[in-house]
Amino acid sequence: GENGTSVGFADLLHRISLISPELRIRYSTSHPKDCSDDLLHVHRERPNVCNYIHLPVQHGNTNVLERMRRTYSREEYLDLIDRARSIVPSVSLSTDIIAGFCGETEDEHAETLSLMEQVRYDHAYMFMYSERPDTYAQRKFVDDVPTEVKKRRLQEIIDLQNSISRESNATDVGHEFVVLVEGPSKRSEEQFCGRTDANKMVVFDRRDFAPGEYVRVRIVDSTSATLLGQPVGRTSLEHYHRAAVPA
Repeated sequence: GENGTSVGFADLLHRISLISPELRIRYSTSHPKDCSDDLLHVHRERPNVCNYIHLPVQHGNTNVLERMRRTYSREEYLDLIDRARSIVPSVSLSTDIIAGFCGETEDEHAETLSLMEQVRYDHAYMFMYSERPDTYAQRKFVDDVPTEVKKRRLQEIIDLQNSISRESNATDVGHEFVVLVEGPSKRSEEQFCGRTDANKMVVFDRRDFAPGEYVRVRIVDSTSATLLGQPVGRTSLEHYHRAAVPA
């Protein structure tokens, strides 16, 4: 801040959002403890701060979270999710999940699945635990979950998340979103792809749009990974949000 004073992340994010109404801001969250109520209020109040938060849970069982040294319990994490949705009702959430951490039992694994069912993330990054040298887990615990068990548990997590993502994306069909154009889609040069405010990937006809432009897109179909849309026309964040606010 001015005069060498320190600035918290929520205040910094708010200040950055004031630089330009056309600057769409999305950031990575490293730890749930960093997600304060002040930060959530910035998401609610600043239209160019994306309606999306990445909150890595890693696991759904408190004992495993303790072994991972995550510093929060299952209940504390779920309280944070409730606060986030209370302050920012339409917030989109993603997470990181690890299957097969040291000593993980079937019951502990089942708690990860039940937490996923309860939170219903829009997206998740899902991994199988692998030992890394010179980490606390490597020094303290034995990597004792068999690889085949890890693979099966990870697949259960992936299958559940794909189902939840498919349902989440299906609710967007018929709605219109502002998409920031990124470039050609992977499958066709005739189509562009870009992301919504909720960090969902949208594929739509290329027409004469250009990367870096904002385009209004109406969603006509969806999969577990992608929204498929018809472009309505160019827009700006400021114009779109001003039009969306009732007079």
